[in-house]
Amino acid sequence: MQLRNFTTQQQDSRAAAHGSSDPWQHFSNIFRSGDQPLPQPWGEIFGPLQHSTVDGIVVIGQIGQSLDGRIATESGHSKYINGPAGLDHLHRLRALVDAVVIGVGTAIADDPQLTVRRVAGRHPARVVIDPRGRLGNHAQVFSEDGVARLLMVAEGTQVAPPRGVEIVPLPGPDGRLRPTDILAALTARGMRRVLIEGGADTVSRFLASGCLDRLHVVVAPIILGAGRPGIVLPPIERADQALRVPVRTHRIDDEVLFDCDLSAQRTAIGTASKST
Repeated sequence: MQLRNFTTQQQDSRAAAHGSSDPWQHFSNIFRSGDQPLPQPWGEIFGPLQHSTVDGIVVIGQIGQSLDGRIATESGHSKYINGPAGLDHLHRLRALVDAVVIGVGTAIADDPQLTVRRVAGRHPARVVIDPRGRLGNHAQVFSEDGVARLLMVAEGTQVAPPRGVEIVPLPGPDGRLRPTDILAALTARGMRRVLIEGGADTVSRFLASGCLDRLHVVVAPIILGAGRPGIVLPPIERADQALRVPVRTHRIDDEVLFDCDLSAQRTAIGTASKST
């Protein structure tokens, strides 16, 4: 694998050559328009997210972890394993997608805003997978700021979320919602780029179900020694049974992004009508 440099200095100098006072805003506008070649160096990382190679949507998983594959300490503390560069990358992903998805465990433990704050761009729709309706009404993901907010629950679950939050009932006979059903519901609402942000269980389930086109793993130069793993999949007996996928690596300041191409194993969901 070739390690490509992708520093903040390079981003600013190359994008400035395109005549924009805000290089990232310039790039994101071109990315969404889809009618011009993408400027480098961002085009190399984010270009694969522009169009689907399987159906009408692109699904990206994102994990930030330590060198030894941990996303949190044993106590669950995770703020912040990744540094400013890794956090900027996450916010850039948010700025390019139509919807960002988290599980209820992450919503309760971290109370994230899921907004675009560190970079220019519009906020994505916020989606929480909450089969049993555990999330309280004061969660920050429910904040009314003009974007769509969806709460995905198991059919028959009674919830009373804040005003403007759409309830999306889905089959969940085992108390879990299927990734394919979640994506189909988003596709039906015209959301064609979806970021699966967390937590580890949610990202792992989408990966195991063949529901990711790309997986971005941002590795920080720290070693926790123990803690919660970033990905947990069904066990295998031999190393040669492991999932092997094409990977590109990029240096982002002092962190490394592993861009994993999972499109060959992606389950077809459907065709979104348009981007929101």
